Amino acid sequence: MIGRRGTSRSWRRFLGNPTSWVGLAGAGRRRRVLPTHPPADHAGRSRLFQARAVLAEAIAIAGAPFMAYQTINPFDGSVVQTFQEFSDSELASALDSAADCFAGWRQTSFAERAAIAHKAAGLLREQSGDYARLITLEMGKRIEEAEGEVALSADIIDYYADHAEAFLKPQPLKPESGEAVIESSPLGVLFGVQPWNFPYYQLARFAAPNLMAGNVVMVKHAGCVPQCAQAFEKLWRDAGAPAGAYTNLVISYDQVNAVIDDPRIKGVALTGSADAGKSVAARAGQNLKKSTMELGGSDAFIVLEDADLDKTVEWAVWGKMNNMGQCCVAAKRFLVVDSLADRFLEKFQAALAGLKAGDPMDRATTLAPLSTEGALTKLVEQVDKAVSDGATLVMGGKRLDRPGFFMEPTILTDIAPDTAAFREEFFGPVALFFRVKDEDEAVALANDSDFGLGGSVFTQDVARGKRVAERIETGMVFINQPTWTAPDLPFGGINISGYGRELSGLGIQEFVNKKLVRVALIDAAA
Repeated sequence: MIGRRGTSRSWRRFLGNPTSWVGLAGAGRRRRVLPTHPPADHAGRSRLFQARAVLAEAIAIAGAPFMAYQTINPFDGSVVQTFQEFSDSELASALDSAADCFAGWRQTSFAERAAIAHKAAGLLREQSGDYARLITLEMGKRIEEAEGEVALSADIIDYYADHAEAFLKPQPLKPESGEAVIESSPLGVLFGVQPWNFPYYQLARFAAPNLMAGNVVMVKHAGCVPQCAQAFEKLWRDAGAPAGAYTNLVISYDQVNAVIDDPRIKGVALTGSADAGKSVAARAGQNLKKSTMELGGSDAFIVLEDADLDKTVEWAVWGKMNNMGQCCVAAKRFLVVDSLADRFLEKFQAALAGLKAGDPMDRATTLAPLSTEGALTKLVEQVDKAVSDGATLVMGGKRLDRPGFFMEPTILTDIAPDTAAFREEFFGPVALFFRVKDEDEAVALANDSDFGLGGSVFTQDVARGKRVAERIETGMVFINQPTWTAPDLPFGGINISGYGRELSGLGIQEFVNKKLVRVALIDAAA
């Protein structure tokens, strides 16, 4: 195992061993079976359905297609349960409740908020198996990874419970005369649009800092993880949070716009695709509301000639196949210097070929399904388009011939800069492989991207790795491990990967008012 000193237990558990690659929702709102297709004999209703489906795609991560709020088991494609969207009156009631809650929640002490947050984190750990199984049921994550996500989510909540007061303490200034201090105060009701790929982690990193700051949060989760969404809302209720502090919204695209437009909403956060970001950020901008956007990436995994090849390949497989590659900071472009390229590719291909498809609830499974039929279809279409545009298919590229949403691990090479594949994000088990002659060419290629989220550099010379990292134009660069996450590390990117930061001391600062309080002698000059 490749170890990491000083990392939290949840980081190590979620990160896992790279060599291994070689009843909670029952209290939710009422539900009924909904049609997934419009009546064929009503052309007007059909056109309306199609139009709304196109609009809804803008708030789905990585371009995943619109669906009703449904639990569909990715392992076999079976529909488990379908959930009813809020009526307009239910949404209005939820907004009223959140606004009423904020009036009291903002007055609570950090200690009072922390007691509830610590209770929530404790419940996550106590019921880890139940929470993890919901993840695996709804989006297909391997059960070991799902348990790691639950642990990491608990650690994020505890982290902010422990540190929020220090992060937001008044900051004294030293003006030329008089006194001055910057105070941090909550903004109000915040709205988050969150994706399916990490059903609890995404919620924890939005909710925990903002609740601890004195805000209240409302969340529209992805349509394919409705039970996870309900479970996380129930978690906060069970921990003692007042009604309206954390609200799960089962709403349509039109209702998303209505929430953003509501004057009681003071900030908007989204994790999703670039198209999702454009849509939601534009709506927030029209209302002059603060927003943060985390919009995916096409992270470069740079392998220099002095890298430890065997350990680097182990991390390459983990960086590509963790969560089946359905991760904004997954390693997507592998940039390997010529002297190691052939050996790296041979070992990488052999390791991917050794992964075994199976039930993600089974700990022996190393190749899980993708989250949805739509995600699988899109990815296969991207690979087919890349090959038709001249890319070489080294391995994979097809759907596995079995029930469920399984795809072969895939490697593409010979990808020309003028093709779609060179620019797109491949959100799944598809690796783009590039040979580079040296460090300079690797840096240039890494920076030749519209994205700017993360990246990694593998070298035995750490000082050299730091120099390369300084030249890479992204929000995060890791040396000798793939880009990943921890409660105390800031997370975010630049360019079409979005703006703003989550986690660490930076994440809690995004939705607070930094208010200057100045004291001066009344007779002093202005």
